[in-house]
Amino acid sequence: LKNKDRVPEAFIDSIDKKTYRRSVDYTLRKGRFGLLSSLEGRALVLIVLFTGAAGALDSLLTSWNLPIYWHGLLFLGLSSAVLGLVGLPSSLYSRFVIEEEFGFNTMGARAFFGDILKQLPIGIIILMLLLAGLYAALAWTGLWWWLAAWGFWTIFQLLMVVLYPLVIAPIFNKFEPLPEGSLKERLSALAARSDFSNKGIFVMDGSRRSRHSNAYFTGLGKFRRIVIYDTLIESLEEEELEAVLAHEIGHWKFGHIRKRLLVSFISSLGMFALVGVLLNWKPLFTAFGFAEPSLHALLFWIIFFSSPISALLSPISNIWSRKHEYQADRFAVDQTGGGQFMKGALLKLSKDNLSNLTPHPAYSFWHYSHPALSERLGALEESPA
Repeated sequence: LKNKDRVPEAFIDSIDKKTYRRSVDYTLRKGRFGLLSSLEGRALVLIVLFTGAAGALDSLLTSWNLPIYWHGLLFLGLSSAVLGLVGLPSSLYSRFVIEEEFGFNTMGARAFFGDILKQLPIGIIILMLLLAGLYAALAWTGLWWWLAAWGFWTIFQLLMVVLYPLVIAPIFNKFEPLPEGSLKERLSALAARSDFSNKGIFVMDGSRRSRHSNAYFTGLGKFRRIVIYDTLIESLEEEELEAVLAHEIGHWKFGHIRKRLLVSFISSLGMFALVGVLLNWKPLFTAFGFAEPSLHALLFWIIFFSSPISALLSPISNIWSRKHEYQADRFAVDQTGGGQFMKGALLKLSKDNLSNLTPHPAYSFWHYSHPALSERLGALEESPA
């Protein structure tokens, strides 16, 4: 706050005072609203804990004498619907007040609620498949059911990584092959010399919802594809786009995605082992208003408490993530003949997205999965041109 009216010296040649001031205002608005939303979430946890609302819903469903699968499906489905409704005002305010005020929102109310209507059947289908697999493991594999459930969950995750860009993502956005021309030739050449096999380069119509921009690769193995937001193509020069894509390929080259998946699988193994133990501990369930132990009740509490637990563990994962970002930047420098294009891309993206240029070191240490812009630029300065 003390420098809110003065552009930091490191950015004085690239960002004007008006844009910097807007970035400060945007950061403050998002930060304050994020804090309020976080407090709202914590209040909801306390309400559910001390009112016994979850247990009351479970008792109601028990009185209907439903098969355990449908009981669990209704319990988790209704709970998710309530949580979604509670969070809806925050989503609306973030999208149609904050993002609108700073010129990022391009989505109307019809499209916003249209997305929700699309998400509902997808969420129901995914929940049905997940519960079917977990209850089958519980019914058919005996004492070590949790290990079978973990195996099912792992396979399901891998299938989702493959199927999401092919089946789910196109429901919400259009993905068109990058038109023939110099940009496609440049990016295809980059992928070829990096030995990055893929199913093609696609342009996503991100501008239909927001002016924010991004680029990423998605899928596994031969199903990998490169996705670039149309807003990014409008914002960057071809050399800068090449550097951004080289950065994304760097994540693949250093095995960052595989490592993150492996950590996810190991951590989920620990979670399922814990579920296997807790499912037999009746006092845990009665303490929260449930008459009997059940898999759906345990899953509810795991989902419910996952956010605060993740927040506590975020510094560990973020330290690891920031290291990966530096490695990917280094790869981009090597592939594009110097750091000037990566620096140019980062500066433009920061300016266009009104990023926080001067985060407090303690805040960025705890919350940032990417290094602060000044740190990334400093590392690029040290790279040979």
